[in-house]
Amino acid sequence: MQAFVLSLRSEFYKSRNTLAFWSAIILPIAIVGLVFFGFYTNSDKMQNMAPMFQWFRYFGAILGVMGILLLPMFVIFISYSVNNMEHRSEMWKSLFSLPLGKWSIYSSKYFFTVILNALCISMFFGLIIGSGQLLSLLKPVFRFDEFQIAKFAFDFHLKMFLATLGILSIQFLLSLVWADFLKPMGIGFIGTICGIIAGNTGWKYAYMIPYAHPFLTVNGYQPKGQTPQINFLTNEIYVSIGVAIVMFVLGFFVVSRRSVR
Repeated sequence: MQAFVLSLRSEFYKSRNTLAFWSAIILPIAIVGLVFFGFYTNSDKMQNMAPMFQWFRYFGAILGVMGILLLPMFVIFISYSVNNMEHRSEMWKSLFSLPLGKWSIYSSKYFFTVILNALCISMFFGLIIGSGQLLSLLKPVFRFDEFQIAKFAFDFHLKMFLATLGILSIQFLLSLVWADFLKPMGIGFIGTICGIIAGNTGWKYAYMIPYAHPFLTVNGYQPKGQTPQINFLTNEIYVSIGVAIVMFVLGFFVVSRRSVR
């Protein structure tokens, strides 16, 4: 356990000044900020809406940008970037020569990638709730304080996090196998486009494609009366978690058996 914590701390120090780390913070701020500005300058169009529909209009505007394309691409990018530091500096051999154990090194890199993903999604959750309350203070036409969306938003972002684990694990494995940028990023981009197409066309087996899981999650929530509910027991979540477990184990097998140059 001590070796794992030491390796995880090392990942943080190596990544804290990289684009992968800061994109987890900058991306939510940029997207929520742009949507906030758009709603602030067009507030008159929302004055006749009930508070619940105002919230879902605001939430949906951010969600449409974030959930379908940008978040999957962000996950693909950070999965590549965490391992690219070792590929770029040819440090794999030196890294595995340390008295920490391959399991601790590998699992800490994977877990750090998961943390970056969780940080980005948590930032979206916090900024959506906070910016919505600020918007209602600056523009009284928005009555966000009259409808409580926090629990729904938290559940949705948690489900989105689970839905991205399959993509993250696949891309993490690919970034271990290939040192170059084009192969893992290209496969991830093609997979994301195929997932969006499969989900958008309503293919009944779209949930079998991990890259379709964020899209299916975005399209899967249904408000019921005044209390929207998120169902976690869906096929895409089962498949995402299953793929994540298989890819995680396979990734360690690849790392432990491969000849590191």
